Amino acid sequence: MRRRLINTTLGVVLVVVAVLGIPLAFVETRAIETTARDNLKAEASRLLEIVDLRLSSGDQPDVAVLQRQVAEGRYATVAIPQRAPLQFGDKPGGKTFEVTMTGPQGETVTVGESRDRVTRDVRESLLLILGVALLAVAAATALAVWQARRLARPLTDLAETAERLGSGDPRPRQRRYDVPELDRVAEVLDTSAERIARMLTAERRLAADASHQLRTPLTALSMRLEEIIVTEDPATVKEEAAIALSQVERLTEVVERLLTSTRRGAAGRDPRTASAVTVRVDDVVRQQVDEWRPAMVGAHRAIRVAGEGGLEAVATPGALAQVLATLLENALMHGGGTVTIRTRRTGTSVVVEVEDEGAGVSDVLGARVFERAVSGRNSTGLGLAVARDLAEADGGRLELLQLRPPVFAVFLAAKPADD
Repeated sequence: MRRRLINTTLGVVLVVVAVLGIPLAFVETRAIETTARDNLKAEASRLLEIVDLRLSSGDQPDVAVLQRQVAEGRYATVAIPQRAPLQFGDKPGGKTFEVTMTGPQGETVTVGESRDRVTRDVRESLLLILGVALLAVAAATALAVWQARRLARPLTDLAETAERLGSGDPRPRQRRYDVPELDRVAEVLDTSAERIARMLTAERRLAADASHQLRTPLTALSMRLEEIIVTEDPATVKEEAAIALSQVERLTEVVERLLTSTRRGAAGRDPRTASAVTVRVDDVVRQQVDEWRPAMVGAHRAIRVAGEGGLEAVATPGALAQVLATLLENALMHGGGTVTIRTRRTGTSVVVEVEDEGAGVSDVLGARVFERAVSGRNSTGLGLAVARDLAEADGGRLELLQLRPPVFAVFLAAKPADD
Protein backbone atom coordinates (compact mmCIF):
# COMPACT_ATOMS: atom_id res chain seq x y z
CA MET A 1 0.00 0.00 0.00
CA ARG A 2 2.80 2.39 0.86
CA ARG A 3 4.43 1.88 -2.54
CA ARG A 4 1.09 2.31 -4.28
CA LEU A 5 0.44 5.62 -2.54
CA ILE A 6 3.91 6.88 -3.42
CA ASN A 7 3.59 5.81 -7.06
CA THR A 8 0.14 7.38 -7.37
CA THR A 9 1.27 10.69 -5.91
CA LEU A 10 4.38 10.79 -8.09
CA GLY A 11 2.32 9.93 -11.15
CA VAL A 12 -0.03 12.83 -10.50
CA VAL A 13 2.88 15.22 -9.90
CA LEU A 14 4.68 14.12 -13.07
CA VAL A 15 1.53 14.65 -15.12
CA VAL A 16 1.09 18.14 -13.64
CA VAL A 17 4.76 18.98 -14.27
CA ALA A 18 4.50 17.76 -17.86
CA VAL A 19 1.25 19.63 -18.49
CA LEU A 20 2.64 22.88 -17.08
CA GLY A 21 6.37 22.50 -17.80
CA ILE A 22 6.29 21.74 -21.54
CA PRO A 23 4.08 24.72 -22.49
CA LEU A 24 6.10 26.89 -20.12
CA ALA A 25 9.35 25.86 -21.80
CA PHE A 26 7.88 26.58 -25.22
CA VAL A 27 6.58 29.99 -24.14
CA GLU A 28 9.88 30.85 -22.46
CA THR A 29 11.85 29.93 -25.61
CA ARG A 30 9.62 32.13 -27.74
CA ALA A 31 9.90 34.96 -25.22
CA ILE A 32 13.73 34.81 -25.22
CA GLU A 33 13.83 34.86 -29.04
CA THR A 34 11.34 37.71 -29.18
CA THR A 35 13.34 39.71 -26.62
CA ALA A 36 16.57 39.13 -28.58
CA ARG A 37 14.88 40.23 -31.82
CA ASP A 38 13.45 43.34 -30.14
CA ASN A 39 16.89 44.25 -28.80
CA LEU A 40 18.39 43.90 -32.29
CA LYS A 41 15.58 46.01 -33.75
CA ALA A 42 16.16 48.74 -31.19
CA GLU A 43 19.89 48.80 -31.94
CA ALA A 44 19.30 48.81 -35.71
CA SER A 45 16.79 51.64 -35.30
CA ARG A 46 19.33 53.77 -33.43
CA LEU A 47 21.98 53.17 -36.10
CA LEU A 48 19.50 53.93 -38.89
CA GLU A 49 18.45 57.18 -37.20
CA ILE A 50 22.09 58.32 -36.86
CA VAL A 51 22.87 57.49 -40.49
CA ASP A 52 19.69 59.21 -41.72
CA LEU A 53 20.50 62.42 -39.82
CA ARG A 54 24.02 62.55 -41.28
CA LEU A 55 22.82 61.90 -44.79
CA SER A 56 20.06 64.50 -44.53
CA SER A 57 22.65 67.15 -43.58
CA GLY A 58 24.93 66.12 -46.46
CA ASP A 59 27.63 64.71 -44.24
CA GLN A 60 29.21 61.31 -44.17
CA PRO A 61 28.20 58.95 -41.38
CA ASP A 62 30.54 59.19 -38.38
CA VAL A 63 32.14 55.76 -38.15
CA ALA A 64 33.29 56.28 -34.55
CA VAL A 65 29.79 57.22 -33.43
CA LEU A 66 28.29 54.24 -35.20
CA GLN A 67 30.94 51.95 -33.69
CA ARG A 68 29.97 53.01 -30.20
CA GLN A 69 26.32 52.14 -30.87
CA VAL A 70 27.10 48.52 -31.68
CA ALA A 71 26.95 46.40 -28.52
CA GLU A 72 29.73 44.00 -27.64
CA GLY A 73 29.31 40.59 -29.21
CA ARG A 74 27.20 41.91 -32.06
CA TYR A 75 27.98 43.00 -35.55
CA ALA A 76 26.38 45.61 -37.85
CA THR A 77 26.43 46.47 -41.56
CA VAL A 78 25.39 49.88 -42.92
CA ALA A 79 24.72 49.94 -46.66
CA ILE A 80 24.35 53.39 -48.32
CA PRO A 81 23.46 53.59 -52.04
CA GLN A 82 26.45 54.30 -54.26
CA ARG A 83 28.83 53.99 -51.32
CA ALA A 84 30.88 51.20 -49.82
CA PRO A 85 29.12 49.44 -46.95
CA LEU A 86 30.36 50.05 -43.46
CA GLN A 87 31.18 47.02 -41.25
CA PHE A 88 31.21 47.10 -37.47
CA GLY A 89 32.25 44.08 -35.45
CA ASP A 90 33.09 40.59 -36.70
CA LYS A 91 30.36 38.39 -38.04
CA PRO A 92 30.69 35.02 -36.29
CA GLY A 93 30.69 31.76 -38.12
CA GLY A 94 27.78 29.40 -37.94
CA LYS A 95 24.20 30.35 -37.46
CA THR A 96 23.36 33.97 -36.72
CA PHE A 97 20.37 35.87 -35.50
CA GLU A 98 19.98 39.25 -37.29
CA VAL A 99 17.54 42.08 -38.12
CA THR A 100 17.60 44.41 -41.18
CA MET A 101 15.93 47.84 -41.38
CA THR A 102 15.71 50.28 -44.34
CA GLY A 103 15.80 54.10 -44.09
CA PRO A 104 13.96 56.78 -46.16
CA GLN A 105 17.03 57.46 -48.31
CA GLY A 106 17.52 53.86 -49.29
CA GLU A 107 20.13 53.08 -46.66
CA THR A 108 19.87 49.72 -44.85
CA VAL A 109 21.15 48.71 -41.46
CA THR A 110 21.66 45.07 -40.49
CA VAL A 111 22.38 44.13 -36.85
CA GLY A 112 23.00 40.57 -35.74
CA GLU A 113 24.62 38.28 -33.21
CA SER A 114 25.55 34.66 -32.92
CA ARG A 115 22.69 32.21 -32.58
CA ASP A 116 24.64 30.53 -29.76
CA ARG A 117 23.98 33.49 -27.48
CA VAL A 118 20.20 33.11 -27.85
CA THR A 119 20.56 29.34 -27.52
CA ARG A 120 22.52 29.78 -24.29
CA ASP A 121 19.82 31.99 -22.80
CA VAL A 122 17.17 29.45 -23.83
CA ARG A 123 19.21 26.63 -22.29
CA GLU A 124 19.63 28.49 -19.01
CA SER A 125 15.93 29.20 -18.87
CA LEU A 126 15.05 25.56 -19.63
CA LEU A 127 17.52 24.36 -16.98
CA LEU A 128 15.83 26.67 -14.48
CA ILE A 129 12.43 25.25 -15.40
CA LEU A 130 13.81 21.72 -15.15
CA GLY A 131 15.34 22.48 -11.74
CA VAL A 132 12.02 23.79 -10.48
CA ALA A 133 10.30 20.69 -11.88
CA LEU A 134 12.81 18.39 -10.17
CA LEU A 135 12.40 20.32 -6.93
CA ALA A 136 8.63 19.90 -7.22
CA VAL A 137 9.06 16.16 -7.86
CA ALA A 138 11.41 15.86 -4.87
CA ALA A 139 8.97 17.74 -2.64
CA ALA A 140 6.13 15.59 -3.93
CA THR A 141 8.17 12.45 -3.24
CA ALA A 142 8.88 13.56 0.31
CA LEU A 143 5.21 14.44 0.79
CA ALA A 144 4.13 11.10 -0.69
CA VAL A 145 6.48 9.16 1.58
CA TRP A 146 5.28 11.11 4.63
CA GLN A 147 1.63 10.66 3.67
CA ALA A 148 2.15 6.96 2.94
CA ARG A 149 3.75 6.43 6.34
CA ARG A 150 1.03 8.47 8.01
CA LEU A 151 -1.62 6.24 6.46
CA ALA A 152 0.27 2.94 6.49
CA ARG A 153 1.33 3.08 10.13
CA PRO A 154 -2.25 3.39 11.46
CA LEU A 155 -3.39 0.60 9.15
CA THR A 156 -0.57 -1.60 10.40
CA ASP A 157 -1.47 -0.68 13.96
CA LEU A 158 -5.15 -1.49 13.33
CA ALA A 159 -4.15 -4.82 11.79
CA GLU A 160 -2.12 -5.62 14.93
CA THR A 161 -5.11 -4.69 17.08
CA ALA A 162 -7.37 -6.99 15.07
CA GLU A 163 -4.79 -9.76 15.35
CA ARG A 164 -4.62 -9.27 19.12
CA LEU A 165 -8.40 -9.54 19.31
CA GLY A 166 -8.26 -12.76 17.33
CA SER A 167 -5.55 -14.17 19.61
CA GLY A 168 -7.63 -13.57 22.74
CA ASP A 169 -6.17 -10.29 23.98
CA PRO A 170 -9.20 -7.96 24.09
CA ARG A 171 -7.54 -4.95 25.72
CA PRO A 172 -8.60 -1.74 23.91
CA ARG A 173 -5.66 0.40 22.77
CA GLN A 174 -7.47 3.77 22.67
CA ARG A 175 -5.26 5.09 19.87
CA ARG A 176 -6.40 7.76 17.40
CA TYR A 177 -4.65 8.95 14.25
CA ASP A 178 -6.30 12.30 13.30
CA VAL A 179 -7.80 10.61 10.23
CA PRO A 180 -11.61 10.43 10.58
CA GLU A 181 -12.01 7.16 8.68
CA LEU A 182 -9.17 5.43 10.53
CA ASP A 183 -10.32 6.84 13.87
CA ARG A 184 -13.77 5.37 13.17
CA VAL A 185 -12.23 1.94 12.56
CA ALA A 186 -10.12 2.25 15.72
CA GLU A 187 -13.22 3.22 17.71
CA VAL A 188 -15.14 0.20 16.40
CA LEU A 189 -12.22 -2.10 17.25
CA ASP A 190 -11.99 -0.65 20.77
CA THR A 191 -15.74 -1.10 21.23
CA SER A 192 -15.47 -4.68 20.00
CA ALA A 193 -12.53 -5.29 22.32
CA GLU A 194 -14.51 -4.04 25.31
CA ARG A 195 -17.48 -6.20 24.30
CA ILE A 196 -15.27 -9.27 23.89
CA ALA A 197 -13.59 -8.55 27.23
CA ARG A 198 -16.99 -8.41 28.92
CA MET A 199 -18.03 -11.66 27.23
CA LEU A 200 -14.81 -13.41 28.26
CA THR A 201 -15.17 -12.11 31.81
CA ALA A 202 -18.77 -13.32 31.93
CA GLU A 203 -17.77 -16.73 30.60
CA ARG A 204 -14.92 -17.09 33.09
CA ARG A 205 -17.19 -15.96 35.87
CA LEU A 206 -19.85 -18.45 34.78
CA ALA A 207 -17.30 -21.25 34.69
CA ALA A 208 -16.03 -20.33 38.17
CA ASP A 209 -19.55 -20.01 39.55
CA ALA A 210 -20.62 -23.28 37.98
CA SER A 211 -17.65 -25.17 39.35
CA HIS A 212 -18.24 -23.74 42.82
CA GLN A 213 -21.99 -24.26 42.84
CA LEU A 214 -21.64 -27.84 41.62
CA ARG A 215 -18.89 -28.68 44.07
CA THR A 216 -21.05 -28.55 47.19
CA PRO A 217 -23.89 -30.78 45.86
CA LEU A 218 -21.36 -33.24 44.49
CA THR A 219 -19.55 -33.34 47.83
CA ALA A 220 -22.79 -33.97 49.67
CA LEU A 221 -23.80 -36.62 47.15
CA SER A 222 -20.43 -38.31 47.54
CA MET A 223 -20.89 -38.40 51.30
CA ARG A 224 -24.31 -40.06 50.90
CA LEU A 225 -22.92 -42.65 48.53
CA GLU A 226 -20.12 -43.40 50.99
CA GLU A 227 -22.77 -43.90 53.70
CA ILE A 228 -24.59 -46.33 51.43
CA ILE A 229 -21.39 -48.27 50.76
CA VAL A 230 -20.37 -48.72 54.37
CA THR A 231 -23.82 -49.56 55.79
CA GLU A 232 -25.49 -52.97 55.65
CA ASP A 233 -28.85 -51.90 57.02
CA PRO A 234 -31.46 -51.92 54.19
CA ALA A 235 -33.49 -49.20 55.90
CA THR A 236 -30.44 -46.96 56.17
CA VAL A 237 -29.53 -47.67 52.55
CA LYS A 238 -33.05 -46.74 51.48
CA GLU A 239 -33.00 -43.54 53.52
CA GLU A 240 -29.57 -42.50 52.26
CA ALA A 241 -30.56 -43.34 48.68
CA ALA A 242 -33.64 -41.12 48.98
CA ILE A 243 -31.50 -38.29 50.27
CA ALA A 244 -28.97 -38.88 47.49
CA LEU A 245 -31.77 -38.80 44.93
CA SER A 246 -32.95 -35.44 46.28
CA GLN A 247 -29.39 -34.18 46.02
CA VAL A 248 -29.21 -35.34 42.41
CA GLU A 249 -32.43 -33.43 41.73
CA ARG A 250 -30.92 -30.39 43.40
CA LEU A 251 -27.78 -30.79 41.32
CA THR A 252 -29.89 -30.94 38.17
CA GLU A 253 -31.74 -27.82 39.27
CA VAL A 254 -28.45 -25.99 39.80
CA VAL A 255 -27.30 -26.89 36.28
CA GLU A 256 -30.62 -25.85 34.73
CA ARG A 257 -30.57 -22.57 36.64
CA LEU A 258 -27.06 -21.81 35.42
CA LEU A 259 -28.03 -22.52 31.82
CA THR A 260 -31.24 -20.50 32.12
CA SER A 261 -29.38 -17.57 33.65
CA THR A 262 -26.79 -17.72 30.89
CA ARG A 263 -29.39 -17.79 28.13
CA ARG A 264 -31.37 -14.93 29.63
CA GLY A 265 -28.22 -12.91 30.17
CA ALA A 266 -27.19 -13.46 26.53
CA ALA A 267 -30.67 -12.40 25.37
CA GLY A 268 -30.42 -9.18 27.40
CA ARG A 269 -33.25 -10.06 29.80
CA ASP A 270 -33.14 -9.59 33.55
CA PRO A 271 -32.87 -13.00 35.22
CA ARG A 272 -33.84 -11.62 38.64
CA THR A 273 -36.82 -13.39 40.22
CA ALA A 274 -37.27 -15.34 36.97
CA SER A 275 -37.83 -18.65 38.79
CA ALA A 276 -38.73 -17.32 42.26
CA VAL A 277 -41.76 -18.90 43.89
CA THR A 278 -43.23 -19.05 47.37
CA VAL A 279 -41.20 -21.55 49.40
CA ARG A 280 -41.47 -22.89 52.94
CA VAL A 281 -38.25 -21.78 54.60
CA ASP A 282 -38.47 -24.61 57.15
CA ASP A 283 -38.35 -27.22 54.38
CA VAL A 284 -35.19 -25.78 52.85
CA VAL A 285 -33.53 -25.40 56.25
CA ARG A 286 -34.44 -28.95 57.24
CA GLN A 287 -33.03 -30.31 53.99
CA GLN A 288 -29.73 -28.52 54.56
CA VAL A 289 -29.51 -29.67 58.15
CA ASP A 290 -30.01 -33.27 57.02
CA GLU A 291 -27.30 -32.89 54.39
CA TRP A 292 -24.70 -31.23 56.61
CA ARG A 293 -25.30 -33.01 59.93
CA PRO A 294 -23.03 -35.99 59.00
CA ALA A 295 -20.19 -33.62 58.12
CA MET A 296 -20.71 -31.66 61.34
CA VAL A 297 -20.77 -34.85 63.40
CA GLY A 298 -17.62 -36.02 61.65
CA ALA A 299 -15.95 -32.79 62.75
CA HIS A 300 -17.30 -33.29 66.32
CA ARG A 301 -19.59 -30.32 65.97
CA ALA A 302 -23.34 -29.80 66.25
CA ILE A 303 -25.94 -28.03 64.10
CA ARG A 304 -29.26 -26.78 65.41
CA VAL A 305 -32.29 -24.79 64.23
CA ALA A 306 -33.93 -21.95 66.19
CA GLY A 307 -36.32 -19.07 65.66
CA GLU A 308 -39.80 -18.79 64.13
CA GLY A 309 -41.31 -21.65 62.22
CA GLY A 310 -43.75 -21.76 59.37
CA LEU A 311 -42.24 -18.79 57.52
CA GLU A 312 -42.75 -18.48 53.77
CA ALA A 313 -40.66 -16.36 51.39
CA VAL A 314 -40.38 -15.59 47.69
CA ALA A 315 -37.26 -17.33 46.41
CA THR A 316 -35.90 -20.04 44.17
CA PRO A 317 -35.72 -23.22 46.26
CA GLY A 318 -32.49 -24.41 44.71
CA ALA A 319 -30.87 -20.99 44.99
CA LEU A 320 -31.85 -20.61 48.65
CA ALA A 321 -30.54 -24.09 49.37
CA GLN A 322 -27.29 -23.25 47.64
CA VAL A 323 -26.88 -20.05 49.67
CA LEU A 324 -27.48 -21.91 52.96
CA ALA A 325 -25.14 -24.70 51.84
CA THR A 326 -22.42 -22.12 51.20
CA LEU A 327 -22.91 -20.55 54.62
CA LEU A 328 -22.88 -23.96 56.34
CA GLU A 329 -19.78 -25.04 54.44
CA ASN A 330 -18.14 -21.74 55.36
CA ALA A 331 -19.02 -22.30 59.04
CA LEU A 332 -17.67 -25.86 58.86
CA MET A 333 -14.37 -24.86 57.25
CA HIS A 334 -13.65 -21.54 58.97
CA GLY A 335 -15.81 -21.54 62.11
CA GLY A 336 -16.05 -23.52 65.30
CA GLY A 337 -18.48 -24.88 67.89
CA THR A 338 -22.20 -25.28 67.31
CA VAL A 339 -23.70 -23.93 64.10
CA THR A 340 -27.11 -22.29 64.57
CA ILE A 341 -29.63 -21.60 61.82
CA ARG A 342 -32.11 -19.02 63.04
CA THR A 343 -35.21 -17.91 61.15
CA ARG A 344 -37.24 -14.79 61.85
CA ARG A 345 -39.46 -12.23 60.19
CA THR A 346 -38.79 -8.50 60.19
CA GLY A 347 -41.09 -6.11 58.38
CA THR A 348 -41.63 -7.40 54.84
CA SER A 349 -38.59 -9.68 54.92
CA VAL A 350 -37.86 -13.19 56.06
CA VAL A 351 -34.37 -13.52 57.54
CA VAL A 352 -32.36 -16.72 57.77
CA GLU A 353 -29.26 -16.36 59.94
CA VAL A 354 -26.31 -18.75 60.14
CA GLU A 355 -24.10 -18.37 63.20
CA ASP A 356 -21.23 -20.35 64.66
CA GLU A 357 -19.04 -20.05 67.75
CA GLY A 358 -15.73 -19.59 65.97
CA ALA A 359 -13.19 -16.78 66.18
CA GLY A 360 -15.16 -14.76 63.64
CA VAL A 361 -14.10 -12.53 60.78
CA SER A 362 -11.30 -9.97 61.02
CA ASP A 363 -12.09 -6.30 60.54
CA VAL A 364 -10.02 -6.15 57.33
CA LEU A 365 -11.60 -9.27 55.83
CA GLY A 366 -15.09 -8.28 56.97
CA ALA A 367 -15.11 -5.24 54.69
CA ARG A 368 -14.31 -7.40 51.64
CA VAL A 369 -15.70 -10.80 52.56
CA PHE A 370 -18.17 -10.80 49.64
CA GLU A 371 -15.60 -9.86 47.01
CA ARG A 372 -14.42 -12.46 44.55
CA ALA A 373 -11.02 -14.08 45.16
CA VAL A 374 -11.02 -12.75 48.74
CA SER A 375 -10.61 -15.52 51.33
CA GLY A 376 -9.38 -15.84 54.86
CA ARG A 377 -7.75 -19.20 54.12
CA ASN A 378 -6.61 -21.28 51.16
CA SER A 379 -9.96 -21.38 49.35
CA THR A 380 -11.23 -20.05 46.06
CA GLY A 381 -12.85 -16.96 47.57
CA LEU A 382 -15.91 -17.51 45.36
CA GLY A 383 -18.39 -19.04 47.78
CA LEU A 384 -19.78 -15.95 49.51
CA ALA A 385 -19.62 -13.89 46.30
CA VAL A 386 -21.65 -16.49 44.42
CA ALA A 387 -24.06 -16.83 47.37
CA ARG A 388 -24.68 -13.08 47.36
CA ASP A 389 -25.34 -13.17 43.59
CA LEU A 390 -27.82 -16.00 44.07
CA ALA A 391 -29.63 -14.12 46.82
CA GLU A 392 -29.79 -10.94 44.75
CA ALA A 393 -31.05 -12.90 41.73
CA ASP A 394 -34.22 -13.66 43.78
CA GLY A 395 -34.58 -10.05 44.90
CA GLY A 396 -32.99 -10.66 48.28
CA ARG A 397 -29.62 -9.94 49.79
CA LEU A 398 -26.88 -11.59 51.84
CA GLU A 399 -25.24 -9.61 54.63
CA LEU A 400 -22.60 -10.09 57.32
CA LEU A 401 -24.45 -8.87 60.43
CA GLN A 402 -21.75 -9.56 63.00
CA LEU A 403 -18.02 -10.17 62.86
CA ARG A 404 -17.45 -11.98 66.17
CA PRO A 405 -19.04 -14.46 66.52
CA PRO A 406 -19.83 -14.43 62.82
CA VAL A 407 -23.47 -14.05 61.81
CA PHE A 408 -24.47 -14.18 58.15
CA ALA A 409 -28.07 -13.35 57.22
CA VAL A 410 -30.12 -14.00 54.09
CA PHE A 411 -32.91 -11.45 53.62
CA LEU A 412 -35.79 -12.63 51.42
CA ALA A 413 -39.07 -11.05 50.46
CA ALA A 414 -41.85 -12.40 52.66
CA LYS A 415 -44.87 -14.06 51.11
CA PRO A 416 -47.47 -11.40 50.20
CA ALA A 417 -50.50 -11.32 52.46
CA ASP A 418 -52.97 -12.03 49.60
CA ASP A 419 -51.13 -15.23 48.46
